[in-house]
Amino acid sequence: MTAAGYRLCDVALDCSFKTRDGRVEREQALAIIDLLESNTFTPIGHEGGPYRLKIETVDGRLALHVNEGNGVHVVSHYLSLTPFRRLIKDYTRICESYYDAMCRPGPERLEAIDMGRRGIHNEAAELLRKRLSSKVGTVRNSVRWAGFIS
Repeated sequence: MTAAGYRLCDVALDCSFKTRDGRVEREQALAIIDLLESNTFTPIGHEGGPYRLKIETVDGRLALHVNEGNGVHVVSHYLSLTPFRRLIKDYTRICESYYDAMCRPGPERLEAIDMGRRGIHNEAAELLRKRLSSKVGTVRNSVRWAGFIS
């Protein structure tokens, strides 16, 4: 299998992530674009790919359903959202600050808030990588994981 096979070719969010806030949906769409642009994704013990990933929340857990590109189910992983709660709360607050700052003059505040937002993205991505390390091989990149679960 070539390295090109060990990647995500599609990421979909379940309707459990739908929101009435277009800004949040935009963040989620950008997170998916970032993830698809550059990734390595290998479910442990599976040789195949490329993969399709469907993300949803089920009974207070994050559910990651992995299929081959042709739709054949590979595996589902369920993660508690408890370790992510502080990050979700912080991310929601910083996004609200960012949206408020966009209405005010001066780029300095926006830049500072955006740096904080990126920091939370990176922290959430690292936590997710650690929680999945025994289940999925990934390559570290600046993925907006936090955007999925906000």
